[in-house]
Amino acid sequence: MIELIIPSRMGYERLAMDCSASLARMLGFIQERIEDLRTAVAEACLNAMEHGNRGLDDSRVIIRMNCEGDSLVVSVIDQGKGISRVLEEPSIEKMIENRQPMRGFGVFMIRNLVDQVDFVTDEKQRHTVRMVFRKSH
Repeated sequence: MIELIIPSRMGYERLAMDCSASLARMLGFIQERIEDLRTAVAEACLNAMEHGNRGLDDSRVIIRMNCEGDSLVVSVIDQGKGISRVLEEPSIEKMIENRQPMRGFGVFMIRNLVDQVDFVTDEKQRHTVRMVFRKSH
């Protein structure tokens, strides 16, 4: 397992993107899957920073990467000061009609780019987004 701990500040998600992409490349993932991985990891990190850690500069985001068979599992963990639930999938129609806030695209993208995703809150109220990427989608 590889673990990366980054500050909860915008811009540092790039380290998680690059590290996970390098590992996927070493494992033989094709470029298209690597780009899916980069985008999903970035969105999960940004959500952890903004919603989980509520933008507090002194908090951290933990990224764990583990190879399981032909898959790469990436978990993004915040320090649990924020998000209480995962938003419903966004609806452009509802947003245009002001019946839904302009939120939720990050989770929507993650769900559509990964092979499996789980959202878990542990006993310390930390939130984990566990994403599974198979070599072929």
